[in-house]
Amino acid sequence: MEDRSSVIFGNPIDKKTIAKGNKNKAKYIKKFGDDSRTVYHLAPQEIPCLSHMGVKNLVLSDKPMEFPKNALVVGNIRMGFGHYRISMAMASAAKALGYEPYWFDLASFDATGSKMIRAQNDLYSLASRISQKSKLFNHFVWEPLNSEGFKKITYNSTDQRASELLVPLFRDFPKDIPYIATHAWPSQGAVHADLTHVVEAIPDNWPMALHLSEGAIHAVQTPFAYLGYKMLNGFAKEPLKGIPDDQIHMIGHFVDHELVSNIEHDVEKRIARIKNGEPIRILLSVGGAGAGAKQFAQMVEHLLPYVQEKKAALFFNFGDHQTMYDFLCEKVKGFKEAAVCYFDKYDEFSDFVERMENEVVEGIHCVYNKDIFEAVYSTNLLMRKCEILITKPSELAFYPVVKVMMRHIGGHEVYGALHAQEYGDSTFECDTPAKMNTMLDTLLSDKGLLIHLNQRIVELKAAHVYDGAYQAVKLAVEGKL
Repeated sequence: MEDRSSVIFGNPIDKKTIAKGNKNKAKYIKKFGDDSRTVYHLAPQEIPCLSHMGVKNLVLSDKPMEFPKNALVVGNIRMGFGHYRISMAMASAAKALGYEPYWFDLASFDATGSKMIRAQNDLYSLASRISQKSKLFNHFVWEPLNSEGFKKITYNSTDQRASELLVPLFRDFPKDIPYIATHAWPSQGAVHADLTHVVEAIPDNWPMALHLSEGAIHAVQTPFAYLGYKMLNGFAKEPLKGIPDDQIHMIGHFVDHELVSNIEHDVEKRIARIKNGEPIRILLSVGGAGAGAKQFAQMVEHLLPYVQEKKAALFFNFGDHQTMYDFLCEKVKGFKEAAVCYFDKYDEFSDFVERMENEVVEGIHCVYNKDIFEAVYSTNLLMRKCEILITKPSELAFYPVVKVMMRHIGGHEVYGALHAQEYGDSTFECDTPAKMNTMLDTLLSDKGLLIHLNQRIVELKAAHVYDGAYQAVKLAVEGKL
């Protein structure tokens, strides 16, 4: 296993940081055990709600797995919904290009590296929730950590050492299998395991050393990210040697084939509904963590009169947590009585979404699923049928739907909002109730503006802005574009 912690892209790391990384790895081994000699085998398992993609989930098995010649692995972790959603985009594009995709969630196993990931994810989720409740914690700890702390090249050094613990999970993989990672840890683990066709799909627009995985091809979505990563700009006090040309590519937004291939059709249907005076369909993606509860409640209170006047229809995806639904029922008068709920009724919900294609839809509709795949993909289904998506500027900032940006959670998300605003398929970040209410009032009253934003999506498709998932697959298979 090559040492990737002491020198990163030709930049030497100080001895103190190296010692910290060694100590950190030893801590995880002491806490979760040493499985470096354990032989893990894998087997494919169906994912019913993603059957149209042909993607199968890799689970533990007693027997070695033999992959087909056209196999492509999507390495990921469950951290919020973002990395899962991007993984779905990669699997979808792989299927469309003739490959057989496999889902590899490194956090889902009973292995040392998996336990390490879950422990770090628990800390991240806890801090994210605290940041929503404490302005002081958010200002002095969370925002600086997400925008500057994760940016330091020394952070990557310690992460690289810890990700060596993931290697045992890769025993069954052919070294040259095409492999796309949607987080740095699955990418680093694959590189440490000597896989040769590794692509890391970087989700954010703000360059951070957190996402470095030397030995993989770094795939970024935007010009801003490309320049920042190419130069490793701001990753240390002094200028650094940057990423070589063959290890970084700007490839466009990571979007599912089902969404990209239907953009013209979906935009035409949206514009027709707008011109016909049907209720404007607004999708609110709450996600798994339920962040921004207060802002969601304020938005719902503001939008309820529009729903009652049949000027808007609301669609909520509560992910795999029902907490936010209960919160809105408690805080917003009339919400519970008005809501039609599809809770753990994915087939019934899917049928409803299909009918949305040609029916006038009114009221409030809520979806929740315990199954993580159904929880994430419900938003994908609704995106095609709605005029507006209200979201924080996370991975959804790059999707082909008109977006109203809520306040960011973590400083790195700011630059996703800026990018979407500049590209013209999104609003600016509405970080206060007043800004959000003004934006919603404007979009619900100004049909010309809403039509313009939708037409911009078609223009961006023509410019291949949304082709990133296809390009990632080609990179993983061929190693170049």
